[in-house]
Formats: sequence, structure tokens, C-alpha cells
Amino acid sequence: MSDGVITFNSSDLHEKGDGLRFAMPALGPHATGFLLRFEGKPYAYVNRCAHVPVELDWEHGKFFNMTQEWIICATHGAMYAPQTGHCVVGPCQGKRLSPIPVSESEGVVTVHLDQF
Repeated sequence: MSDGVITFNSSDLHEKGDGLRFAMPALGPHATGFLLRFEGKPYAYVNRCAHVPVELDWEHGKFFNMTQEWIICATHGAMYAPQTGHCVVGPCQGKRLSPIPVSESEGVVTVHLDQF
């Protein structure tokens, strides 16, 4: 990480695959974010459920439900739209994940923590 950005190789981010986790020290010593690809685009969010402040992944980097259509919270099954972070099922309906700006160019995905 330099100057508030984190970069990843685009080839490491697979469609509906495992998410790439990264530290978010500005939110606390154990805070993390995650990056995933859905319908060809990269999306990044703070790794914290909108209902209860717990990490979402049920196993390190596993953020999608079984059909790979929704981001799911391992703690209580809340489901979020990957494109928007809005909760569509579960106790957090009407809330959303905290998005982090992302860009992709020339084989590099950049997470813009400096714009978060």
C-alpha cells in the first residue's frame, strides 16, 4: 500500500471467485476490506456486516453464497448484492455494506482507500 491505495493484479481476481482481503488500519488494528469480481467488474467493501460488526467471509476469502450470485454473511446468512452492497435478504434489509472506490486499468486493480 502506498499513498492510500492498494493494488492487485487483475489476473488474481477471478469472476465470482474468492475475494482478496486487505488490511484497513484506519478502521482499527484488525479491520479488513475485500475485493471481488462480479459480472466482469471489480468491487471492494469493508469486510463488516451491516447488521452486526462481524467479518462476512465464512472461510478466508469466501464471500459468495453457493450459487455465487450474492455476497453472504457467514454469521446469520444476510445476503448482499455484489454490485451495490445493498442487503437483499436477512436482518440488515435496507442497509448496505460500506463501498470502497475501485478502478481497473492495464491489468491492475486499484483499491482507493484514500477516497474512502
